[in-house]
Amino acid sequence: MPRVRVLIVDDHEVVRLGLRSLLEQQPTMEVVGEAATAAEAVALAESLLPDVVLMDIRLPGVSGVEACRQIKARNPRVRVLILTSYADGQLLTDAIVAGADGYILKQVGSDALITALERVAAGENLLDPALTRQVFSRLKEAREQEELLAFRGLSDQEMRILARIAEGKTNKEIGDELHLSEKTVRNYVSEILAKLGLSSRVQAAAYAARYHIERHAPP
Repeated sequence: MPRVRVLIVDDHEVVRLGLRSLLEQQPTMEVVGEAATAAEAVALAESLLPDVVLMDIRLPGVSGVEACRQIKARNPRVRVLILTSYADGQLLTDAIVAGADGYILKQVGSDALITALERVAAGENLLDPALTRQVFSRLKEAREQEELLAFRGLSDQEMRILARIAEGKTNKEIGDELHLSEKTVRNYVSEILAKLGLSSRVQAAAYAARYHIERHAPP
């Protein structure tokens, strides 16, 4: 079985030496290089083409997140495993967006680290269980914020009408429910389309469904 070729990236020499010592004791691992900065990491990843870049997220100057983005842009086949002391949901989200293939905390044991490197090298995506809840919570918050912004500028009455358009109701049916004339509903619909930059009821219905208007429209 071929060994996993690893590039170690950390701005602390003691940490790099410790990781090198650990990995060189493993028959499945081969350390092909070390880097202390993002620039060194990007250059070495391009020249050495390691299987996995084991990278700290906090580096002097350019961050590990940006280094990850550049490495992935130049060679997507190089895998990046973030190893960090920071259980930070935002950093984790940024790293995932940048293309990181795994994210684990430095508190993991040596066996868990070796397993993580092997799994990432084999093509798996890996997330430290301690961080999973954080990232899903943050992504959920971002999605909810996106939904709210999607309807920004609409009045409560316009939201009620748009919700009923999404249900497939006609202007008359909407008017009967909200005690409005059909002409008034038609005017509201025109205003809704103008505010959202849409041109038809079908588009409005699709837009409302996409951003889950049922969660936000008043009764």
